[in-house]
Amino acid sequence: MRLCINIDHIATLREARGGVEPDPVTAAHICELAGAAGIVCHLREDRRHINDRDLRLLRETVKTKLDLEMAATDEIIRIAVETLPDLATLVPERRQELTTEGGLDVARHQNHLRDVVQELHRHEVPVSLFIDPVQEQIEATRNVEADFIEIHTGEYANALTEREAHDTLEIIRGAAQLGRKLGLRVNAGHGLNYLNIIPFRDIEEIEEVSIGHAVLARAIFVGLDRAVKEMIALTQG
Repeated sequence: MRLCINIDHIATLREARGGVEPDPVTAAHICELAGAAGIVCHLREDRRHINDRDLRLLRETVKTKLDLEMAATDEIIRIAVETLPDLATLVPERRQELTTEGGLDVARHQNHLRDVVQELHRHEVPVSLFIDPVQEQIEATRNVEADFIEIHTGEYANALTEREAHDTLEIIRGAAQLGRKLGLRVNAGHGLNYLNIIPFRDIEEIEEVSIGHAVLARAIFVGLDRAVKEMIALTQG
């Protein structure tokens, strides 16, 4: 299982003071040198953290893989086809939320999402849809011809008991197996940390996890290089 690092919160810290530090592009380089398999960033419509310049520089400098999280809006689609990330992950986006709160309702918006997937495919950009581990959403993702699902792991990450964590993990396992059976590649992410990531090593269908907040929080105490290396060790077992 590969580890990609979401660097959004480096930019969040920068924007808190309205200055130029810390630089998310520099953070991406450190993560790659530490062994991360890719870099994830979310260009939000309100540009609350990652901005257009960050994305342009990341595209020019990331050597592993650049995964652009994005809303399926005309402006962001235009930027994506100009930037050509290695993967475009379509996510829901609400202005009021602190972080992405749930998966896309692909089943409800199949026609629009199919058009977006086709547009990105025309520019040879693979597409992932960030969805809850629900059969209807997985089947709809196949129907709109996306390449990947990214399973939203927030309910698992927020579980309050071992039983709840076990049950939600089994739902994720079943979703990953169904996705693979339907010909989709499978990633996962949201709320994963140095403790709850360990059981994911047994879900062989999940190729890649995206982790940001936990690694960056750990980096405050031990440094970014070590924080990334420690998480890589956990994902690989």
